[in-house]
Amino acid sequence: MRVLVTGSRGYLGRRVVEHLVAAGHEVVPFAGDVRTAEVPPCDGIVHLAALVRIRESFDNPLDYYDVNVNGTLRLLRAGAPRFVLASTTGVYGTPIGPVLTEDHPRVPTNPYAATKAAAEDAVRWSARAGTVLRLFNLAGGGDRDDTRLITRACGAASGRLPALEVYGDGTAVRDFVHVRDAARAFVLALETAEPGRCEAYNVGATPASVAEVIDTAERVTGRPVPVVRRPAHPGETRELRADTTKLRSLGWAPRESSLEEIVADQWASER
Repeated sequence: MRVLVTGSRGYLGRRVVEHLVAAGHEVVPFAGDVRTAEVPPCDGIVHLAALVRIRESFDNPLDYYDVNVNGTLRLLRAGAPRFVLASTTGVYGTPIGPVLTEDHPRVPTNPYAATKAAAEDAVRWSARAGTVLRLFNLAGGGDRDDTRLITRACGAASGRLPALEVYGDGTAVRDFVHVRDAARAFVLALETAEPGRCEAYNVGATPASVAEVIDTAERVTGRPVPVVRRPAHPGETRELRADTTKLRSLGWAPRESSLEEIVADQWASER
């Protein structure tokens, strides 16, 4: 299959390209601005490119709509038979209950998440065979984004960063998935897409608290993780876990997403 990949040079994109090639697909990295560049003929599109900073989206909501929504519309107009969109758990907003299924109402609470919900709708209504993957917390694989918990914990352990800021008592739980396991989900989603259907899938693997991440980082690295305590964010969701039953029914299962494996892999890159 000839597959166009936007965001192919990014953190997730590089791994998606690697796994598509390993599965025997011809990858066409998308070059240029998704709003204006030519879309070459292809059998499928994996759309990863987006503006993704939540705080920045409040300052520049129109830019986020322009890139994340209009860019998706332009790719959809190319008419590829299969279309896979990278989305976010942010579309769920502030969920009721700790475990999220794909049927949970979408109530985005920031412009970034709202643009992803709009992009999801466009895929659902117009793609010949569309798939939406709602990513939980990507980690491991040499992540360079110090806003992510595991990356920052390893950076603090190495001394590259001064400390890890912890908001609240450290009991908040989030769901982590190794970036390579997430990449495998994209390949599977592309290969199993069916004409006339659009499906959404959660992509998560390992729920863990902030305190558990710190303990694991100290155990794996053999070094202390300096911590600075901050007040908890008002209204923060205490626990977010991914129900991945639907994705697993396609044959997906995480291979590298235990907390120890993710931290060890990120630590190897940090060193």
